[in-house]
Order: sequence, then C-alpha cells, then structure tokens
Amino acid sequence: MVFQIKENKSTIKIEIIAGITTFLSMMYIIIVNPSILSKTGMPFSGVLTATILVSAFSSIMMGLYAKNPIVLAPGMGINSFFTFSVVIGMNERWETALGAVFWSGVVFLLLSVFNIRTAIVKAIPKPLKEAIAVGIGLFIAFTGFTEAGFIVSNPDTVVGIGSLDATTVVFLIGLLVTAVMVVKQIKGGLIIGIVITTLLAIPLGRFYGQTEIVQWKGVLAAPDFSLLFSLDLLGSLKLSLIPTMFALLFVDLFDSLSTFIGIAEASGLKDADGEPRNLKKSLIVDSISTLISGLCGTSSGSSYIESATGIAAGGRTGLTAVVAGVLFLPFMFFSPLLSVVPSIATAPVLIIVGIFMITPVLNINWNKYDDAIPAFLSIILIPMTYSITQGIIWGFLSWTAIKLLTGKKNEVSPMLILVDFLAILELILNT
Repeated sequence: MVFQIKENKSTIKIEIIAGITTFLSMMYIIIVNPSILSKTGMPFSGVLTATILVSAFSSIMMGLYAKNPIVLAPGMGINSFFTFSVVIGMNERWETALGAVFWSGVVFLLLSVFNIRTAIVKAIPKPLKEAIAVGIGLFIAFTGFTEAGFIVSNPDTVVGIGSLDATTVVFLIGLLVTAVMVVKQIKGGLIIGIVITTLLAIPLGRFYGQTEIVQWKGVLAAPDFSLLFSLDLLGSLKLSLIPTMFALLFVDLFDSLSTFIGIAEASGLKDADGEPRNLKKSLIVDSISTLISGLCGTSSGSSYIESATGIAAGGRTGLTAVVAGVLFLPFMFFSPLLSVVPSIATAPVLIIVGIFMITPVLNINWNKYDDAIPAFLSIILIPMTYSITQGIIWGFLSWTAIKLLTGKKNEVSPMLILVDFLAILELILNT
C-alpha cells in the first residue's frame, strides 16, 4: 500500500533486486567521498560515517515520502568543490564550509517548497548548464590523475606527466580494469576496480623501497560520530561566502534536476503533465539531504544518476530507494578496513566519473559562437583554475557581456543579472 507496487506493475522481489543493483553501482561513494573530504583535515572515519548517514536517511526518505526509486548520497563534484575550492582554495575552515552547506540546503528547501526554483532554472542558459557539468567532469578526472601522481606540477610547463614507476603502473592497471568493468557493464564494477587496485598496491611498500601505501588498520570499529553538529553556523554567515553558498546551491539544484529529468525521460516515470513523477517532493528530499549533510559532517547530498541502473533492473517504486538506503548502514562499522584504500585505488573511479559527466558536451551547439564561447570558458576554466566557482563566474559574465554587445538582450534575464552581480561580488571579495 505504501509503495503501490501492484499499481506500478512491479513486485517486491523486483524492487529488492533493483535496490541492490543501484547500491552496487554507487557504493563507491562510501570510500571516495571520505578520501576527498579528508584532505581538508576532517577525519576519514568521521566523513565515512557522515556519508553513510546522509546516504541512508536521504534514500529512505526519498522512497517513503517522494515514492521514487532514486537514491541519494554526497554528490561527486560538490565534494571536490567543498575540498579544493572552498576549504583549500579560499582557505576556509572545514567547519565554516559545512555551515555553508547547511545554509545552501535551507535556501534549496525554501526554493523547492515555494516553487521559486522554476525562475532560477529558466534564468540559467542551457549551454552553461551543460558546460558546467562538463567542466566539473574534467575537474574530477584531473584530480584523479594528480592523486595517482600520473600528472604532476612542472615549473617549465605548469603541469607534466609523472615518472612511470611502480605506483603509476598499478594505477594504470587499476584504470584499465575499472574501464573494462564499466564497458562490460558489470554490476558494482567501480567498487571491484577499487578492491583490485588496492590489492595490487599492497606489495608496493614492501618490494620497491617505498613508503607503505596500504597500511592495515583492522576490520571493524564503532562508528565515528565526531563530525555530527561540528559545523559553524554563525561563522558561515558572512558576505564573502554568499557566492560560495550560491555555487553550492547551483550545482546541487541543477545536478538534481538533470537527474530527475534524465531518469524520467529514460524510464517513463512521469506524471499526467509529462513532468518527472513527484518532482516537488523529490526536490524537497534532495534539499533536506543537503541540509542534513552540513549537520552530519559532509558535503551536499544529491540525487544520483546511477539510480537509472536500478530502474533498468525493474525498479518503479520507492521500495527500491529504501532497500538501497538500508544497505549503506552496515558499512558504518567498517571504517578501519575501508580507510586502507590508497588514493591510487580511488583515482581510476574519479576518472571514470569524469567521463560519465562529460557527455553533455554533445548538447552544446559549437557552431553558435555566442553560446559556444561562454560554454567553452566554463569548461576550460574549471579544471585550469582548479576552481568550479571561477568556471561558473566567467561563464555567466561572458554570456551576459556577449549577448548584450551583440544585441541579444532577450537572452539575458533579470535573474541572470542577479547571478552576475553575485559573481562580481565573489571576485571583489576574494581578490
């Protein structure tokens, strides 16, 4: 009755299998998210616990309240923005950054409840939405290559290729194995790639005279709740962080909308008006996921496109999301085991995720230069400045300037002007 399984022409068995399928396709986040956020100084075990709490609660809520087979977890791209742009790039304390995540969730919730999101969605040009997704994909892939030491800094050429040693060879084997898993569409392929690469990395420190890369720390431990409510709510309410909150909100909002729309188009899960099923309730859940992410101690929660794997397996109801959400919970007790995974083992996953995110580049009309130039600036500046914020800012500002100077002011909405104002404010305050 709760999930209306018969009405959706499904069965409990199909929904359970779909939930397991979705979980296997995205459980890599349990390892990858802590490995990225721990670079801010946050404890790996604490971020792991926060990641699981957010993923489980948000997914179960999506299933019970929004009744959609969509699973949520801390978003890829947003976690890189949190770590490299806000904490490391802007030199903000991670507690302050968590406060910014919380407040962006509050704003997202208000936008979802009062349907203001529609005005914002229409204000952001579609080519820029596509370009930002592509730029974030390149950023994530670039991070993967640098984490593995395959790309390093070079005083003569800015960046260059690293030395081909035992470590980079293990990384390349891991990347190849993971790529084959993805090509063959093996369920849980990303996590299998992480495990194989970790096993290959074990001998590195023993036989090649290097520092021990994989350090055994045990298997089980009590969950680490040290990051719960560690955010700085008042410290994050400062003028210089307003553009950062907007960037968090922007990436989260459009990532979620694109997920809902993409899944609805592919699966037919639409309402009578042709809109994604229960869109408002789904966005409310997504916003609450971001809000509790700040409280739990991780970057913003978001809906995952990997939910499409469960839907492809037959999932049609919220039971799929509930099953996937419950499957996250036992992993809270395995932080010592999961913390042994080295960066060269998660790096291949970052590169593959980057490939997943780059596909919207096909939707940009590269022959329409007033669209293509701002889109290209966003794409190229996100990885080259190592800042998602800078890519967004110069994409918006160049779009507005080019459109106004070429007599196409009808393509610049008042809401976009407001966004441009926030972008200029960010440049002034952080110069």
